[in-house]
Amino acid sequence: MATVYHWTGLEARALRLALRLNVRAFAERLGVAVATVSKWESKRTETEPRPDTQAILDTALVQADPSAHLRFETLRSEMAGTVGNVGRHITAVGPRAWEFESWANDLDRVVVALSHQNFAFADSLLSRWAVRFNARELEGKGLYLFARSTALLGDLRRDRGSVLGPLSAQHAYVEARAVFAQLDIARRVAQLDLSLAVVAEMSGKLEAAAGHYEALAVDDRLSRRDRARARLWVGTALSKCGRHDYATRVMRAATRDFEDLTEPDDWSVAHQKLALARRGAGDLTRALRFIDIARSSGVTDSPMHRVRLDTAHGHILLSDSATRDDGLLVLDQAGRTAARYGLVHQLRSIEGIKSMSDRRR
Repeated sequence: MATVYHWTGLEARALRLALRLNVRAFAERLGVAVATVSKWESKRTETEPRPDTQAILDTALVQADPSAHLRFETLRSEMAGTVGNVGRHITAVGPRAWEFESWANDLDRVVVALSHQNFAFADSLLSRWAVRFNARELEGKGLYLFARSTALLGDLRRDRGSVLGPLSAQHAYVEARAVFAQLDIARRVAQLDLSLAVVAEMSGKLEAAAGHYEALAVDDRLSRRDRARARLWVGTALSKCGRHDYATRVMRAATRDFEDLTEPDDWSVAHQKLALARRGAGDLTRALRFIDIARSSGVTDSPMHRVRLDTAHGHILLSDSATRDDGLLVLDQAGRTAARYGLVHQLRSIEGIKSMSDRRR
């Protein structure tokens, strides 16, 4: 919202025109004499309203609707072009009312960009707001949008493979969580706890991640879908720890939840995770059956989704000497896609799988 700390007749005229009032109607609205408004109109920057009238003008601007605010800013900017140093009278202390919608719309566009791994565009959308506002200067809706922006920045960094450190997903998630806690939005706090558990798993802290997932799988702050995802990720962490059979049981339960919730993408991902758990247990027949289900189901066909499916498929094929060459071809394809879209974490995983296979030959 724009706040005028020191009005002159010029800003008063801009406000009158923005409110689409004539001199008399504007005077009546403010509770001042018509002659006073006429003086502002004629002398512009050469006259200044009294302190009590300055406060009245502040209130009139604050109470104006978003379209009037936009007209006021436009008129003031145009007038500033003809009168030197006018801009110094006004300071914007936060997003104006009409900017909230633009900010929220851009965040929706960030979600779409991230789903297609269009990281450069997502970064540019987030940056345009990050450079404009400081969290210490925001409150209410502005602070909520700042926290959501920071959480999405965490998603961007996570998908790019920057997990730990000062410019990492973990750092962004911790900052976003603190703001949502300040705003007392429990669901968002729990979602950030889930994201931080993912970071722990990605950084190799598997037992800790599994413990966090287990707690969140029964956390009422989360939606049923998020709880099911937490249950699925309990299984992935345990499978990486070598506990493949128990991991399979946990993931099957999550799969049934996704089926009940009619979540085809999550259901597909669950089968991909089940395939890897069965590969770890040496059950390649069921692993191939699960990965076939994953490859033939789901709705989303993003680069990330393709890389994950191909990586899992290639890993399973590589586990059988009879299909090793096919597995290498699939992994090479996944590696090229990961490199093309900047999926650093997935690329490292692919190279790790191939390197481990070479050592075992």
